[in-house]
Amino acid sequence: MQRLYAFLRMHPTGVDSFWALALLGFSSLWLLADGPRGMLTPLAAVFAVGLCLVVALRRKAPVKMLLMTAAIGVGQLIFGIQPNISDVAMLVIAYTVASAPAVPRWASRCALAGALLSPALTFWRYAYDDEYRPVSLNLVLVGLLTVPFVLAWVLGDSMRTRRAYWAQLEERAARLEKEREAQSRIAVAAERARIARELHDVVAHNVSVMVVQADGAAYVLDVAPDQTREALETISGTGRQALAEMRRLLGVLRTGEQPEGGEYVPQPGVEQLEDLMDQVRGAGLPVDFRVEGESRELPSSVALTVYRIVQEALTNTRKHGGPDVGATVRVSYRDEYLELLVEDDGRGAQQELYEEGGADGLGHGLIGMRERVGMVGGSLTAGPRAGGGFRISAVLPLKPAR
Repeated sequence: MQRLYAFLRMHPTGVDSFWALALLGFSSLWLLADGPRGMLTPLAAVFAVGLCLVVALRRKAPVKMLLMTAAIGVGQLIFGIQPNISDVAMLVIAYTVASAPAVPRWASRCALAGALLSPALTFWRYAYDDEYRPVSLNLVLVGLLTVPFVLAWVLGDSMRTRRAYWAQLEERAARLEKEREAQSRIAVAAERARIARELHDVVAHNVSVMVVQADGAAYVLDVAPDQTREALETISGTGRQALAEMRRLLGVLRTGEQPEGGEYVPQPGVEQLEDLMDQVRGAGLPVDFRVEGESRELPSSVALTVYRIVQEALTNTRKHGGPDVGATVRVSYRDEYLELLVEDDGRGAQQELYEEGGADGLGHGLIGMRERVGMVGGSLTAGPRAGGGFRISAVLPLKPAR
């Protein structure tokens, strides 16, 4: 049955033509039995064929068929052809014009006007001379003849409204689906950027520490075995720490695998800055670290941003600061925001790393800093310091950004 319904929906003109042929058969029986005589018989046959054609083409050209129906109806009144079975096409075209969404509204209103006037005109043309019929009965008969035409139009108009409603729902569903796909793509891109930032911070910092320690161990290998042993222990501990953080971070890429606490990535904060300073000092970089103001609990996003900015800034100091470089880290608590200052007295980084955001492929750390600060609603400035060295300053709000 579903195949049959699908076939009928795909061939609407064929279905209408079948009903038009059936109507033509009944109209032929009327012409042979009770149709008009004389010269009106050929004209009545032409009108009947025209109304059958209206049924066949009602969905293909509804406005033209409406005009043809109106012309045939006026012709029947003029030539005195009695209402017959082929006039059912008038009900059909009234329904079609009212129900088709693509038909102009003026055509639907014309169909309604015809539905209201046609019975009255027909009754006046063929039954007005019966002087024994009361006026009230005439009005009742006109009303009864009008009801089928009006019902056909009302049914068609309600179908038009229903189809428009369903079309609107389908359009809305399609639009929501597109928006959902766009949001999914944005979420995936944001997650990829977040993973890239975390990987960069973890790998760049720990690997740079390992490289510095390895170079120092190779330099003092023969003359200071104890220092070599300490450097190797630092390399081993740093490597284990990097591996642990990367395992926790990459857990987000495995479906259904979630570490304890519900977080996929390490969440260090201001409390872990002391450990970071010890690690950096152990790698040979002197750092002056101070906390100003009354310490208090920070939002997790702000705390992580502070830690990652300090971590990346000190890593850049080791990479670009040159020999005998020192760094200063200041964390200042204010009423509604937190100030972070990281500066060094080295030779600084290349200009393109902070002006163009890493156009040469080397400045991803600064890009990550700006992204992190932007996500918490803060501001960041980075550039060379007066008198030499490099300076990074960030202002982070302590309340959620609007």
